[in-house]
Amino acid sequence: MGKTIRQLSEEFKLSKQAINQRINSINGFRSKHTYKVKNHLEIDNQGVKMLANFDKQKRQEQQPNRQAENDKDKNIDQILLKQLDVKDQQIANLQQALDQQQKLQIATVAENHRLKEHVQKLSGLFESSSATHQQQLNDKDDTLTNSSNTSHIKDKNDNQNENKVAEYGNRQKKTFKNNTNNSWWHFW
Repeated sequence: MGKTIRQLSEEFKLSKQAINQRINSINGFRSKHTYKVKNHLEIDNQGVKMLANFDKQKRQEQQPNRQAENDKDKNIDQILLKQLDVKDQQIANLQQALDQQQKLQIATVAENHRLKEHVQKLSGLFESSSATHQQQLNDKDDTLTNSSNTSHIKDKNDNQNENKVAEYGNRQKKTFKNNTNNSWWHFW
């Protein structure tokens, strides 16, 4: 003799809706294991056993699915681990490149600093040399000025001497002329 849904719900300590869901989830259960008595539905003994073992059966059905899911998860995990290894390697390479770039930048800054100091030293030497050169030019100008003054004075003296000589020559000529004129007038 079979049992009703109410009897099964009391026996399994489940609601009527849960029993109906189990019945509906098993393919062909209603046609094979249920029959109608008066105005309620009864389930035969084999159907009762199936409903009693429903949780076990569901777990067994889900177990291969779980195994497949576990395998799939393991594959995904392996893929992700490989990707992480690749990313770790890329990060290490980038870190190494960054370290090299920073060292190069530090070396460049140091080189620039050294060159600036060298330029400043050269600039100081150039200014010192320029001042020395300017002093030499000033000294040379003074010498040239003195020399030109000397030569100017010398030229002036020479001009004066020439003027004196010319003046003396003119006096001589006048004297000679006067003497000559006197002589000539003397003859007349």
